[in-house]
Amino acid sequence: MSVAKRDDDMRKVTTHRLFEMKQRGEKISMLTAYDYSMATLIDQAGMDVILVGDSASNVMAGNTTTLPITLDQMIYHGRSVAKAVKRALVVVDLPFGSYQGNSKEALASAIRVMKETHADCIKLEGGSEVRESIERILCAGIPVMGHLGLTPQSINKFGTYTVRAREEAEAQKLVEDAHLLEEIGCFALVLEKIPAALAARVAKEIRIPVIGIGAGGDVDGQVLVMHDMLGINQGFSPRFLRRYANLAEDITHAVQQYIEDVKRCDFPNEKEQY
Repeated sequence: MSVAKRDDDMRKVTTHRLFEMKQRGEKISMLTAYDYSMATLIDQAGMDVILVGDSASNVMAGNTTTLPITLDQMIYHGRSVAKAVKRALVVVDLPFGSYQGNSKEALASAIRVMKETHADCIKLEGGSEVRESIERILCAGIPVMGHLGLTPQSINKFGTYTVRAREEAEAQKLVEDAHLLEEIGCFALVLEKIPAALAARVAKEIRIPVIGIGAGGDVDGQVLVMHDMLGINQGFSPRFLRRYANLAEDITHAVQQYIEDVKRCDFPNEKEQY
């Protein structure tokens, strides 16, 4: 690796750097994290973007949906992650109810996240419906990542986690919303669980980076939930998920071995005591 390339890899990832990556065709890697220890490992591995997702509601708190997690809880997770990260761009989700109905409340929520977590930016779901909230947040100088397609905070409206924007009308609205988010100043966009051809069209038509989850390979980057891709969460197996480890099995085996060693007085041994 050249010195210039190594120095570039070590630079702090910013919103502008993501734009540069899209321009030169370099794919963007993005993964969730919710605590200091895992964020440290993910950042040191070279991740471009770390998302403190409201999926913490599911994988950390055991809720069925993302709706119950609070702003205070998201700030707690965001602060824990931001303390660990040296290189990656840290994005924190605004949780359900903190921005949808009142743009002043949306701004207050975003300011709290930025001041109390030291994250780099926020992410929120929706298009034209939340335009006023996004514009108010952007006017305060807070970078915003958009999120279209399957928007989990709206699950009670959809009633299902099935693929979105298959029908022409919904697909057209998604394209229009993507252009809108770019025009009002969002620095990037997540597209979740939509047809690959539609995602490719959006990524080609807009200049800001498009990061997909279940949106095919012709976008500018990919994001997964850390617990899913590491095989910690065994109860979630959508088509788009690739498991890169089976930590559920490894952790279970390690814990069982520890229990066995304690029971038979093998732990601690003479070298493991003072």
